[in-house]
Formats: sequence, C-alpha cells, structure tokens
Amino acid sequence: MGRKAVGAARLLAGFGLLATLVVQISDRVANDAFDPWEYFSYFTVETSLMNIVVFVAGGILALRLPRDTALFTTVRMATLTYAIVTAGVYNLLLRNVPYEGFQGLGWPNEIIHVWIPLVIVLDWLISPGRPALAWRRLRVVPIYPVAWLAYSLARGAVSGGIYPYPFLDPATAGWGSVIAYIVALSVVLVGLGAVAIAYSRRVGPEALQSRSSAGVSLDRG
Repeated sequence: MGRKAVGAARLLAGFGLLATLVVQISDRVANDAFDPWEYFSYFTVETSLMNIVVFVAGGILALRLPRDTALFTTVRMATLTYAIVTAGVYNLLLRNVPYEGFQGLGWPNEIIHVWIPLVIVLDWLISPGRPALAWRRLRVVPIYPVAWLAYSLARGAVSGGIYPYPFLDPATAGWGSVIAYIVALSVVLVGLGAVAIAYSRRVGPEALQSRSSAGVSLDRG
C-alpha cells in the first residue's frame, strides 16, 4: 500500500470510529441512558478516543511525510496493544455475560471491539513508513493502563461498588481474582508491545533504513 492510500484509510477509520461513538452516545441520550461518568470510564471508550486521534494524526502524517515519526509510532504501538486486549477481553470474557443496564444498538460494539482492532493490527503489519522502535519504547505501554486501573479501583471504592467491568469488582470476583486479572493483563500488554517492537525491528526495508543513517543507533527520535 502506498503512503497516500494508507493516509486516506487511516482518516476514514478515524472519522468512522468517531461517528460510531457519536451514534452510540446519541442512542443512549435518546433513551435517557447516558451517564457521562460511566460511559467515559470504560477502557474501551477511552482507548477508542485515543484511536481516533492516532488514526487522524497518522492519516495526516501519511499524506504529508514519507515516514512516520518515532514519537507517533511509539504511541501507535501502545494503542495497538490496548486494541488487541480490548478485543480479547470483550470477545473472550464479556460478550456472553448478561448486562443489566441499557443494551443499546449492537453494531457499534462490534465495530469498536472487533473491526477497529482488526484495522489497527493490519495497519501495523502492512503499512509502509513505520520506523524501527528501540526497546526502551516499551516502557510507554503500561502508563495508561496503570493510571486507568488506579482510577477505576478508586472510583469503585468511593461510588459504593461501581466498577466498569465485573472482573474488577472485588465484591463479586474477590481481590485474589482481581489482582490475578490485573497481573495477567499487564503481562499480556507488555508482551504484545514487545512483539510489536520486535516486528518493527525485523530485517526489512524499514528496519534497515532506520539502522543506516550515518551509523547511528536505532530510533534516536
């Protein structure tokens, strides 16, 4: 795929995801079921907002520059891990769990939890212009999830037990299970980030170009 085609595809995905969230919010508002504090506390929603920014910024970069910057690629790598975990948790743990709240339209959930993560993975695998990342960039991955977990547990404690996902509720899942989920998800996120960085550093045109430049080391940016 050429850079301009990638740029157009990223912009289409970004604005399509934005439209999906707008429809989902509008559906909740129309049914008097929109609680901003609840809605914007979901990991999926917050990372979807990140994905919109990454898609749009990435689209502009692809249209204007021959290669993505190291900073953008680092953020993109982190959001890639969040998207994969979002898809995995939803499809493996939450898809068939009964939900007592407002059900709403079904297709926005499919786009957010299935199709957008798939597009993000494909973008990482096949889009040209991605620089090879240094291993130190892996430390960026846990920053947001740790902050989100701290916020979610604190919110649940002060709100009388309102947690965004059942596996984070110590009253029903137990603290042992909650801690196990947190540790497991943290390991998975860092592992996915490591795989993404390793893929960016594979021997190929992009990796070789990042290694060449006057004998400097990888990813000085």
